[in-house]
Amino acid sequence: MGPKRELKFALESFWDGKSSTEDLEKVAADLRSSIWKQMSEAGIKYIPSNTFSYYDQVLDTTAMLGAVPERYSWTGGEIGLSTYFSMARGNATVPAMEMTKWFDTNYHFIVPELGPSTKFSYASHKAVSEYKEAKALGIDTVPVLVGPVSYLLLSKPAKGVEKSFSLLSLLGSILPIYKEVVAELKAAGAAWIQFDEPTLVKDLDSHELAAFSSAYAELESALSGLNVLIETYFADIPAESYKTLTSLSGVTAYGFDLIRGAKTLDLIRSSFPSGKYLFAGVVDGRNIWADDLAASLSTLQSLEAVAGKDKLVVSTSCSLMHTAVDLVNETKLDDEIKSWLAFAAQKVVEVNALAKALAGQKDEDYFAANAAALTSRKSSPRVTNEEVQKAAAALKGSDHRRVTNVSARLDAQQKKLNLPVLPTTTIGSFPQTVELRRVRREYKAKKISEEEYISAIKEEISKVVKIQEELDIDVLVHGEPERNDMVEYFGEQLSGFAFTSNGWVQSYGSRCVKPPIIYGDVSRPNPMTVFWSKTAQSMTSRPMKGMLTGPVTILNWSFVRNDQPRFETCYQIALAIKKEVEDLEAAGIQVIQIDEAALREGLPLRKSEHAFYLDWAVHSFRITNCGVQDTTQIHTHMCYSNFNDIIHSIIDMDADVITIENSRSDEKLLSVFREGVKYGAGIGPGVYDIHSPRIPTTEEIADRINKMLAVLDTNILWVNPDCGLKTRKYTEVKPALTNMVSATKLIRTQLASAK
Repeated sequence: MGPKRELKFALESFWDGKSSTEDLEKVAADLRSSIWKQMSEAGIKYIPSNTFSYYDQVLDTTAMLGAVPERYSWTGGEIGLSTYFSMARGNATVPAMEMTKWFDTNYHFIVPELGPSTKFSYASHKAVSEYKEAKALGIDTVPVLVGPVSYLLLSKPAKGVEKSFSLLSLLGSILPIYKEVVAELKAAGAAWIQFDEPTLVKDLDSHELAAFSSAYAELESALSGLNVLIETYFADIPAESYKTLTSLSGVTAYGFDLIRGAKTLDLIRSSFPSGKYLFAGVVDGRNIWADDLAASLSTLQSLEAVAGKDKLVVSTSCSLMHTAVDLVNETKLDDEIKSWLAFAAQKVVEVNALAKALAGQKDEDYFAANAAALTSRKSSPRVTNEEVQKAAAALKGSDHRRVTNVSARLDAQQKKLNLPVLPTTTIGSFPQTVELRRVRREYKAKKISEEEYISAIKEEISKVVKIQEELDIDVLVHGEPERNDMVEYFGEQLSGFAFTSNGWVQSYGSRCVKPPIIYGDVSRPNPMTVFWSKTAQSMTSRPMKGMLTGPVTILNWSFVRNDQPRFETCYQIALAIKKEVEDLEAAGIQVIQIDEAALREGLPLRKSEHAFYLDWAVHSFRITNCGVQDTTQIHTHMCYSNFNDIIHSIIDMDADVITIENSRSDEKLLSVFREGVKYGAGIGPGVYDIHSPRIPTTEEIADRINKMLAVLDTNILWVNPDCGLKTRKYTEVKPALTNMVSATKLIRTQLASAK
């Protein structure tokens, strides 16, 4: 099953009150022990600790610093799981903290809320206790902390604090706690400590760079006697940031991502400081392809001349949390494709094999097998489809924009759909019950017939349709009972995709996903959703949304082939989705949602690369629906990212309606409209957070709708939750949606009486 999935079930059991704190902590301890032992047995010298998290590492740091917002009524002392999970998920009385994406990955983190009145205290000893835990097993580890500057740069001003407040002004308040942690680690026997400072790869100004210098100068005496590693990842480090990093006081070692930051090699070769350790991230920590060992060894040998043989450390490009756990668990994966892959356990072996080769102990058989696998992948006929490549190449030269402008299309759609003012809808999925999961599992295992499966799914759709009609929702969804995952479902029906049985990756907390593997050219052999959408529409006279995942999201939530540019793969997926959109329209589906939840997630970390990415990403979305009639309403959905900086690209997508996360981020999205951006298409900023079990009141939702009406025209505003409902229970969903519809009707009445 793998440790990520085991943690998921342990967390859900704990949250449901079926297991105790002690039960959860035992599962966690067993998982940590297993990982440390596996790395030790593989020959890894620098084994990290404090990388295990019940939710995410930034929230762990918030707990360490005691930076708990007042609304959680924490009274001090060691932060317990109740307070910790309340910050992450909310509780019956208070909402959760904002959640957003970790840089350009599908991992999420809870955004710290800070201000001048925030009181900091050393409130979680997790880093020290986990170091001691590993040491008791005879394993000396490198404790990993989110660095103080990156922590502040990833935070936001708390509610009521001026947006202009300088979060870096709190550096002097948090450094004493970091010193306490360091002192305890030294006393426990730690020889190394790692600070993750990934914000160094972003575009930072001189004030922000100066904060790194001042922070580590302040920590220098506390760090004396320790080897200190500053780790960066996910992109090239800019020249000025590299200069700042390599000049930091008291730092022994620097870690770089040499997969996504290949240009950093030039900086290293031209000016690496003498006597320092270089942790060279040559093995990809974010993808699942076997490393090109010969090429990596060549790179490492060139770096030996720069850093010195005894100061060069072979490493992964980033944490292995972003990849699947172990290929050994994949007993059903195609043998040829399996030979091309390396999951986390195999990447650890690759790191050790490279380190041994550098030391003159090259395993010739292992390197030969690796070379043979790479050759097999390059020459395999299953990778290339000339027809698909020609179709994708033919896309160049057109922007694939619908002919009629969105205002005219909305008029045409309203005449056909006849929706009320402030139409209500949901994002797509409904709760995935135990019974529903059992049905899908038994069908895959061939324990029930196709006829029995179809009957069970139809019954579930009928139930979901009836619930929505009883709630008086205007535009319905079928609830997606046939889908375990929005990307996996489509990938299973597209050529060029492969699937794992146990390739789970943590997205946040207990939310794990199983990304498909795109190994070849992509096409759609047959319709994928038409049968279920037609079935659902036949059960109601209200509009039923056809539900699709967009090409950029399928791309960003998959393990993508690395033998061609990502945009070429995305165009291929776009053409496949285009065929599905046109088949849905031909089947009589009048509203089609093409989710692009991950479009913002894929935005490069450097501003100089934004325009190129947004150009092909937005173009890919437009390809999917450029051929539909004006009366067919195209929706899209985006969630849990910062959208304000790409609002013009969102407008350029030219969707008829966009539903977008808003409530959990304190309605940050609305600020862009307050600043004068004009949006003419339909828009549904989420009115409540579905990632929290908390049920919002009618008054709370009505207040949110009124805030939206202050900056958006009545005739374009939709009312909907932040995201899909699959992670919630019906006991939470029904009252929340009841309150959402009641609030909408209340506002409709107020608008009518104001005329």
